[in-house]
Amino acid sequence: MNSVIGKSFPLIDSGEKVAGKLVYGSDFSLNGMLYGAVLRSPIAHGRISNINTSKAKQLPGVRAVLTGKDLNLPNYSVAGEKWLDEQLLATDKVRYIGDEVALVAATSNEIALEALKHIDVEYEEFSAVFDPKEAMKQGAPIIHEQFGTNIAREMNVNHGDIEKAFKEADVIVEGEFDTGRVHHGYMEPNAGVVDWNGDTVKFWLPTQSPVLARMTYAKALGLDKGKVKVFQLPLGGGFGGKLEYKLHPLCALLSKFSGRPVKMVNTRQDELTASLPRVPMKIKMQLAVSKEGVFLGKKVKIIADNGAYMNYGPGILLSAATRNDNLYKIKNIKTQGFLVYTNNMPTGAFRGFGCPQSHFAQETLIDEAAVKLGIDPAEIRLINASEKGDVTPHNWHLGSCGLSECISRSIDAAEWKTKKELYKKTKDDIWVKGIGIASCLHVSGNRTFLPFFDGSSSEVRINEEGKVTVFPGEVDLGQGSKTVFAMIVAEELSIPIEWISVSDMDTETCPHGMGTFGDRVTTLGGNAAKNAAIDARKKMTEVAARKLGVEPKDLTLENAFFKTKEGKLISFIEIAEAASYEKAGATVIGYGSFQPPNVSMVHPETKVGNVSCAYPFVTQIVEVAVNKHTGELKLLNIVSSHDLGKAINPMMAEGQVFGAVAMGIGFALMESMVEKNGAVCNQSFKHNYIPRATDIPPIVSLLIESDDPHGPYGAKGLGEPALTAIAPAIANAIYDAVGVRIKSLPVNPEKLLFEINNKKTNDY
Repeated sequence: MNSVIGKSFPLIDSGEKVAGKLVYGSDFSLNGMLYGAVLRSPIAHGRISNINTSKAKQLPGVRAVLTGKDLNLPNYSVAGEKWLDEQLLATDKVRYIGDEVALVAATSNEIALEALKHIDVEYEEFSAVFDPKEAMKQGAPIIHEQFGTNIAREMNVNHGDIEKAFKEADVIVEGEFDTGRVHHGYMEPNAGVVDWNGDTVKFWLPTQSPVLARMTYAKALGLDKGKVKVFQLPLGGGFGGKLEYKLHPLCALLSKFSGRPVKMVNTRQDELTASLPRVPMKIKMQLAVSKEGVFLGKKVKIIADNGAYMNYGPGILLSAATRNDNLYKIKNIKTQGFLVYTNNMPTGAFRGFGCPQSHFAQETLIDEAAVKLGIDPAEIRLINASEKGDVTPHNWHLGSCGLSECISRSIDAAEWKTKKELYKKTKDDIWVKGIGIASCLHVSGNRTFLPFFDGSSSEVRINEEGKVTVFPGEVDLGQGSKTVFAMIVAEELSIPIEWISVSDMDTETCPHGMGTFGDRVTTLGGNAAKNAAIDARKKMTEVAARKLGVEPKDLTLENAFFKTKEGKLISFIEIAEAASYEKAGATVIGYGSFQPPNVSMVHPETKVGNVSCAYPFVTQIVEVAVNKHTGELKLLNIVSSHDLGKAINPMMAEGQVFGAVAMGIGFALMESMVEKNGAVCNQSFKHNYIPRATDIPPIVSLLIESDDPHGPYGAKGLGEPALTAIAPAIANAIYDAVGVRIKSLPVNPEKLLFEINNKKTNDY
């Protein structure tokens, strides 16, 4: 059988999706199930003086009404024991508009929502703070009194001699950049069904990580994690927003006190007012450059608006403060980062995990430096590009690096030099054209979540009919990991992919794996599935050898047949049956695991650590047309080059690219949660605009194969970095068109027109 690796296959579950057979969170139900609803705080900061639930309890159909005073639960945080800042239900104090105050379970969703209206809450309102810079000042309202400050986390990164670097620089560019709060925009809202029966709690969830969910929910509920079981449901998108989420343990509490299974489904309004969107950041950056275009040093100050609770804030700040340092050969770095509590809605994990914010600042400044030096913006990136074999200031070991090839291939595909010259001729037109470039990098798995583990494991089970089931440690979010695992196992067992199915993940039957985030699935989960298939093949080969009277080493497995050196054949299916009968009907099980080599947690002080076994790189070029009179912007073309190590399934890889580019366009041009005094004003997609098909220009996707030594067949991550460079590439293209630097996102026509007119004023 020819190799399946590198071939395009459709998603193995696409038929079920198209036929509407998949059961998502909002579809799932259990017998006797109740429906839950949450009462949220209408004020940003204050004390709960009194709650009266008597009227709600009297409504027909209501089975449980809970407040924080009814519970005796510990504080918890997904950030770890150091930051236990959150309660499942507020007991005395609320910290943002949307904070959970009370719960209702009823026989219908309508009754549950009606009951919320009958809960009377009295608040003592406090002064609130919504700007992170203001929250850092002495005398600002303190969000969490136990910490005594609103600075939730401060970190400092220092490498080399920063003062010497800036003293020797020929050009210094600087800017202040601002990125807003953005929702994930997944199709399926957060949902779940929970059954608390006796001392065991079962969760059915559309979650990215059953393992992390179990760990967090057990702590939040004060349970041993062995009493918590999580069953993954299909996901209608995740992007970081389907990791641990408070809705699910709240649902568990209602189940416990009602004695019935309970279902909760967020409305779109819930999602846009009380979920965990992207962390807004204010970034001040300076870049020192020699006249030859060599990056000498970088100074950075980051202020990240964490919102009311910690969540993944420390890890996100760490990523923003360190990852882009490894993109280029820059040795002198000084970064100061602040994670700040405010009375805004809490933030969390989002595709890119801090990288889109910091890369936007860096890649914009690089473009500005190139212009000042008279160096082509693509060339200055080639001069400084990291290379295979480099060990970066943060001790990242680049076992593969296709950054230079990404840049070179992109400029060729985009006809970069030709377009640069051509677009100079449009400067006097109403519609002015420009072209911009930006690069980025990411991780393939990230050793920052658990100090003792960032690996994966897998099982491959072969029944007596030769049918194969893969039990992975990672979740399919819709990106196609089931198909990747099936292809890997088909490759190692030399059988048709149609013989293979891949299980949804759960904490009962699947081996341990961290789940799906941080671009870890293909590299870590793929290696685990490959090793499990190799183990299964070994066991099958031993049975075949006994059947054929030869040594296992004298057998090959090709096209679903075991073959001796003399050409004698026996089928995979025959051996599967024989293997089962040898052990009284037992299934052949192959076990596989993968612990990435030479990775480490970052040092708590220096922030140095080789956090991943593989690092993907991206370069993107965007062409735009800008109306000088209205500020309207049109995207004309995008070239997107990705060093993904090896494209296991090129069609799926391109699908990842197209989706990520669309998300990057939204981040750059239109997506923003408009807030006033802590309240989100645009609580629907009608007013919180996300990209439509008509907003997406033609995209050329180039897959660069650098053959990483640690990935399965050389593969590494793809899904996250594909959005990161889009915003700065658009900003740089806008500058090329109309000569204004965009440093605040999103850039809408009004903002762009203001900058154009301001430039005109300053030019006169």
